[in-house]
Amino acid sequence: MNAHAHPVFDACLKEALALSAEWVPRWLAALGNALLEKEASAVGASEQRSAGQARATLAAYQQRVTEHFLSALSQSIGSVADGEGDLTPVSGRTPPPRLDTLSLDDLELMDHQQVQHTVELARIQQVVKMAVEEELVKLDARLSTARGLTVVSSKANPLHPEAIIGALIRALSKLHIDEEVRVQWLHIGALPLGQELRRFYRQLVDLLDRWGVQPAGYKVVQTPVGKPADRGASRPRGDSLPVEALSDGNELLTLDHLHQLLVGNVARGAADASDPAQAQEADSMVRSLAVEVVALMLRRIVDDPRLLAPVRDMMLRLKPMLLELARNDPRFFTDRSNPARRLLDVLTERALAFKSERDSGFQAYMQQLRKVVQDLQVPASQLSQRISELLARLVRTDPVTQAPARGLAMQTLMKVEQRNLLAERVATEIQARNDFARAPGVVRRFLTGPWAQVVAQARIQAKAADSLSPGDAPALRYMDALPDLLWSSQHELASLNRPRLIKVIPGLLRTLREGLESIDYPRAQADSFFQALMELQEPAYAARRDDEADMRGLDMSDTWVHPAEARDSGFMDDLQIESQPGFQDTEPMDPEWLRQRQTETTAKPRPLTVGTWVDLRDGGEDLRCQLTWASPHGTMFLFNAANGRSISLTLRGLERLRELGRLTVVADHGLVDDALDEVTRQAFLNSGRR
Repeated sequence: MNAHAHPVFDACLKEALALSAEWVPRWLAALGNALLEKEASAVGASEQRSAGQARATLAAYQQRVTEHFLSALSQSIGSVADGEGDLTPVSGRTPPPRLDTLSLDDLELMDHQQVQHTVELARIQQVVKMAVEEELVKLDARLSTARGLTVVSSKANPLHPEAIIGALIRALSKLHIDEEVRVQWLHIGALPLGQELRRFYRQLVDLLDRWGVQPAGYKVVQTPVGKPADRGASRPRGDSLPVEALSDGNELLTLDHLHQLLVGNVARGAADASDPAQAQEADSMVRSLAVEVVALMLRRIVDDPRLLAPVRDMMLRLKPMLLELARNDPRFFTDRSNPARRLLDVLTERALAFKSERDSGFQAYMQQLRKVVQDLQVPASQLSQRISELLARLVRTDPVTQAPARGLAMQTLMKVEQRNLLAERVATEIQARNDFARAPGVVRRFLTGPWAQVVAQARIQAKAADSLSPGDAPALRYMDALPDLLWSSQHELASLNRPRLIKVIPGLLRTLREGLESIDYPRAQADSFFQALMELQEPAYAARRDDEADMRGLDMSDTWVHPAEARDSGFMDDLQIESQPGFQDTEPMDPEWLRQRQTETTAKPRPLTVGTWVDLRDGGEDLRCQLTWASPHGTMFLFNAANGRSISLTLRGLERLRELGRLTVVADHGLVDDALDEVTRQAFLNSGRR
């Protein structure tokens, strides 16, 4: 293991590996005894034979299971200690799903065997987690402290039951044993595995206590005003529906049921059934499942603290319409192009634009939302047509995507990216010159930064204006100035031919000024460069070190934006980002769903995708913005706020804002997607209880 930033955490992982060498053999012995008891108490010959085969195979493979299991644990724990993250799949085998990662899209892509495998793992995880729950909470708290966290994060613990079970699954996958035997080992071994892990966790907790590691605290999350858990008869909003209205009693949804609904197996079974009674039963099953999915989905939406309370109240009023749709079109929620699903996406996405009921545009949005709910109060036969009409009207009136300034900003940023990519190629051309490396650093930086932008702009203009003859093309004159600039900036060479130096300087300075003016380069920075250049060219001055020149020009990693382009696109300069303060008097958003999605503080944040909502601090202003456009090469990003304001950033500027805590992600995909993923995880839990 490599040296880690948290030595106590590393020492604990090493001790965990040593303890694993003790408890893994104990677990296998307990599994053998459990199989023997099952064989002795078996009711039929088939069950007795199955248990006997599993016990005999375990006796033959026990040593290899031990070795593979310990090796898999070592690899998982070692990868965390080396800073590589959590569980790493081996040999193409994916680790068991976690409740915070399983999604509806994942489930839809699974085949029946994969679903059954996942259900099987859900049951095992449920048994194990119930056995270790108390000790696991204590271990999470101490390992969070050991990793330098002040608040408990389950992600700080690489020894979670999911990780242990994942290592076991990978170990068993290396053995050539019957699937029935493997299933027997996992099912019968789940309870003794939980008992051994409880003892294992207790030993680690005692160890950390002896080392003086105090448990981290749990973050107290205040329930947002209007959250369903707080709703009751005393709510002042008389037209609110109680959250209990979302619950339809018994929840029969399992992962297997949900998968069948997604792929249409239940519906096909209803259509293919020859017995009318059987067909009716299957059809009823489809509708019941769809109704439960929609009820659970809506419950998750109205529980989401990212939505303001009035929005959640109005969303509750969509329940009758959604349930009616579920009965007639049981799979509408899985089809992102379905008008009803798109309507939900549009309504919830627009709601994310507002952090407060006082925000500009919120009352207009609420009026629009009330009108939608009112317009949906139509007979079932008219519902589909009405939804399509409402969706078309909402899309036409989107304040973000339909803002006139957005089109201009996108066009401007496309030109900026094109010019900057071309400037990078120009800089590479300049660097390839034989006389480039000998020039002073201030000149090299100027040529690969501002001057590369000048040449790139001139080439773009020359391509658009065919009337210029080659000799008159500014791009050619700007490149032709390089030999004189590079030669004159080298004191030793220029001092040998003073007449030539006197002759070339006036024309060279005119060309340089003309080029910098063509891109509206700041006058102060241009004058700084010319001052440094004159000192290099004047033989009366002694040779000076490069770092004495006060030239704060662009380098190759900078993106140059004209002042007019900056106005058109709301560009936030990278240099200004460095000097502005971070968030101070604002309270970061910290609902439970966000804590589950957080990565370790040392991990690189995920790239933002179009559609992501963020909170952004620009100077003294806090904005809720949506990423509405990213340039083809991923170097420029355009954000739009609900008030119509546009903000554009370079990739470097965006990353810097995230590092400073001035840009935080609110939602990286739709709230409906989040809600359906939560439904999938609920089905996963239901499967583990059956």
